[in-house]
Amino acid sequence: MRPATAVLMVGLPGAGKTTRARHLEQHLPALRLSPDEWMTPLYGDLFSDLVGDPQAAGKRDVLEGRLLWTALRAAEQGLNVIIDFGLWAREERHALHQLFTAVGARCRTEYLAVDPHTQLARVRARAARTPGQAFALSAQDLARWREDFEEPTAEELAGALPPAAPPPHRSWAAWAAARWPSLCDTHADSIG
Repeated sequence: MRPATAVLMVGLPGAGKTTRARHLEQHLPALRLSPDEWMTPLYGDLFSDLVGDPQAAGKRDVLEGRLLWTALRAAEQGLNVIIDFGLWAREERHALHQLFTAVGARCRTEYLAVDPHTQLARVRARAARTPGQAFALSAQDLARWREDFEEPTAEELAGALPPAAPPPHRSWAAWAAARWPSLCDTHADSIG
């Protein structure tokens, strides 16, 4: 049996991650997991975590953790997976690379860069095309998020092994369980 491939989709809103992920889903083929497609059906609001709704705090993290748990199980069984989360933080990508490798999958990072002008135009067009399904983001929101985004390094894109997990975490699995609390279960603990 061939090892599964896990593709980590990385980029800012409007970069084209989901369009590319849908293409890969058909051509690999693969199971594509995107929290954006689950937030509204489960919680009634795609971006409630982002706008300071105290009732929604952490819902996206819980959802992402369960989607990752599903992706790890699928990869372990030889099914290709696409993680369409955005994965802005380098540590998130390091942890997922380690977790997927630990279950026997090949892991690659697919980064889609986008310039600020194109990003704003795409985000506005999406909000107009799908009212109620896309959040109206301002140029200021996008600029602030761009500052938070950690662009992948050349080594990361080439598939270099991640460094050791940062203290106080004993492993990337422990780091991931802290980042995505619903991932913390026997499966996550056993890989790391």
